Amino acid sequence: MARNDVRPVVKLRSTAGSGHTYVTRKNRRNDPDRLVLRKYDPVRRAHVLYREER
Repeated sequence: MARNDVRPVVKLRSTAGSGHTYVTRKNRRNDPDRLVLRKYDPVRRAHVLYREER
């Protein structure tokens, strides 16, 4: 199976400074900008913003 760049693997890093990351895939055609998602940070035990890092 070929891996193309339409759905690359991206890392989401917590903005709370805990260093926690999530790994996900995104569709570049629908989301050409960096992703910003509100997800659960188990280190802080709260929902915080996660930003895509390059």
